[in-house]
Amino acid sequence: MSDEEKNPARQIITDYAQDHFRYFRTTEGTVYAQKNGHPVARPIRSQGTTGSHRQELMVGLYNDGRGSFNGSALKEALDLIEALALSQDVQPTHIRVAPGFDGATWLDLGRDDGQSVRIHPTGWDIRVPDPQEVCWRRTQLTGELPLPDKDTNGKGIDALLRLCNFANAESECLAIAWLIGCLEPSVPVPAPFLTGPQGAGKSTAGRMLVRIIEGMTGDLRRAPKDEENLITAVAAGWVTALDNLSHLPPDLSDLMCCIVTGAESIKRALFTDGDVVRSRYRRPLLLTGIDVGVIRPDLAERLLPLRLVRPQVRRTEAELWAEYKPALPVILGSLLDLTVKVRATEADTPTDLRMADFAHLCAQLDTATGLSALTAYRASLDDLNDDVIEGDLLAQTVLKHAATLDPGEEARMTSAEWLHALTQLYAGEDFRPLPKGWPTTGKVLSDRLKRLQPTLAARGVLVDWGRTKAARYIDLTRPTAPAPHEQQAAF
Repeated sequence: MSDEEKNPARQIITDYAQDHFRYFRTTEGTVYAQKNGHPVARPIRSQGTTGSHRQELMVGLYNDGRGSFNGSALKEALDLIEALALSQDVQPTHIRVAPGFDGATWLDLGRDDGQSVRIHPTGWDIRVPDPQEVCWRRTQLTGELPLPDKDTNGKGIDALLRLCNFANAESECLAIAWLIGCLEPSVPVPAPFLTGPQGAGKSTAGRMLVRIIEGMTGDLRRAPKDEENLITAVAAGWVTALDNLSHLPPDLSDLMCCIVTGAESIKRALFTDGDVVRSRYRRPLLLTGIDVGVIRPDLAERLLPLRLVRPQVRRTEAELWAEYKPALPVILGSLLDLTVKVRATEADTPTDLRMADFAHLCAQLDTATGLSALTAYRASLDDLNDDVIEGDLLAQTVLKHAATLDPGEEARMTSAEWLHALTQLYAGEDFRPLPKGWPTTGKVLSDRLKRLQPTLAARGVLVDWGRTKAARYIDLTRPTAPAPHEQQAAF
């Protein structure tokens, strides 16, 4: 009787798996399998999906002449392997982009052979990453990217801009800055909002930008109706693109803020009462739409408006994609060349902008290329502040009250007194009715002012809170000196 006949099936599977695969766990406790020498990792618990570890293990056993095994033997073997892996070292998995050693970052090309792009301030090249350095996680949304061209001399960037109908140079340089930011896993980037009149090609331009990072299978999607579905969609890819937005309810607006800057979701694990599943996410977002209505101040600081115009000469979709697809290797190569150049450039970090990492990237891009991305970014934030004020009657009323103050003058009242004063100012002598959503208590007013504080500060009105022994108060001040961001913008 042979040794294989003496050994139980689960032992044969376990020995084969440990010889041909590396098993490790993530910080969330999920166990992954990684074929020896290959950077792609698959969770061992995924079953019934294309490319699962269970399937690759079955195929490997069969092709190497070890036989075919029933489901119970595979389950017992994988249960043992999972238990053993929980005592191994912890290593994260990444989708599409990942940090590497020595200040490098990696871009997954989505290829079966594992070839990826290593980006470093000294240059970029194509290689298969060491599995100890990078573990790629792939889903059905992970499309394949072409091998990027070398020595493009910037021709790819020019080709991309010709295909997109950006209204001005400011939108063009901000789009380039965003693409560079998408290749940096540690930098939160604001969400581009492609806007313009009907027929400006917003959806087509959005697809073209997304497919530089996600491959030709990358596409736009409708905004999910609830938080859980949006988190699931975000976790399945790197860039999440939402098309044709016409309204942003508060819950979706808050969730987008979390996606851009990073957050964690915790929910009950299936088939358990006491265990939980945690998922961390921070992803680049891209939005398209003619108008999303009222924009909340916290989301406005995380948006990047890119304006498009209607083209003078119409082209068919087939013509546009027939030009885009063969140009994608050149576009990707030019983007990588520019990314290397930007990362090797030193620049000061603006200290007055909320998305400081992206502002620093814009400053680096300006220094490396002579563009005016940082100036364009500041101007876009000013436009968004105008949008916030135009959509918020409370903000308009506060600015109207501040206009009655002299420079340097301070107005101090309790929140209830402020509510009474602002309500009277809005209603006026004709006692016009208060709008829907107007604050009904001093506490509600105080909370609304905290959201509006950055927007009001950008218009030279400072709001602060304090208390005396008698009561809490809110200060409203018009400073005598220009705001810090206005001083920097003047240079």
